[in-house]
Amino acid sequence: MQHSLYRRTLLTAAIGAATLRLVRPQPATAATDPSLLAAIASPTRTPANIKRDRYRHPAEMLTFFGLRDNQSVVEIEPGAGYWTEILAPYLKAHGAYRAALPPPSSNKKEAAAIAAYLSKLHDDPAAYGKVIVTAFGAQTPMAPPNAIDLILSFRNLHDWMAEGTAPANLSAIFAVLKPGGIFGIEDHRGLTTQPQDPLAKSGYVREDYAIALIEKAGFKLSGASPIGDNPRDTKNYPKGVWTLPPVLAMGSAGRAKYLAIGESDRWTLRFTKP
Repeated sequence: MQHSLYRRTLLTAAIGAATLRLVRPQPATAATDPSLLAAIASPTRTPANIKRDRYRHPAEMLTFFGLRDNQSVVEIEPGAGYWTEILAPYLKAHGAYRAALPPPSSNKKEAAAIAAYLSKLHDDPAAYGKVIVTAFGAQTPMAPPNAIDLILSFRNLHDWMAEGTAPANLSAIFAVLKPGGIFGIEDHRGLTTQPQDPLAKSGYVREDYAIALIEKAGFKLSGASPIGDNPRDTKNYPKGVWTLPPVLAMGSAGRAKYLAIGESDRWTLRFTKP
């Protein structure tokens, strides 16, 4: 299946750049919801997460994905809760926010990360008391079929490729999204001058490869944005994308250089369920 998908990508390469030019707008000019800006500016957010706003552009990103405060929203694998700190308070009064967690892991680091996230929710019921925690996996529906307005995935696709779960996970997302609903996704942008590693061992995923993979699950590309672009990212590091902040996998070696580059170059794509 992976080889077939890659052949499809090669066949579409000649028109891929033109297609992306057609769908890639400038940053959204629509007025950002004041309630969203208030959630982003909340003093309850973690200082470390606020420092990352310069790379993650939360207002622009969520506006591009069409977020509204009365929607049913699922965030896939929310990690330490960067987006939870914004989405849960924003959706609390009129919408619904689901945090779709990965299955329990025997990996101690992964298990500790999930436990820390759940503790975060438990320790602040005022902000997170209405968060719906659900499982994420092909065998465990995260919501009823055709029930969700907006599903968000931030830098997960490369992990799914490494695990061999990308097709199944994308099908599971498609199943619970309403017809006309939006799937918003970002990941580290791979070089178009190199073939895509199907396992994405460097953490980078070619944008055209991602589009082909996601559309194979039934989605239709409805927008692309330069919000996450970082032309300083050369994508040729000793430990892949994790060489860059926030991980800085090389430790003190080259630290100043990698901090000057900043976080990775990322594609930002919006898909619609027909």
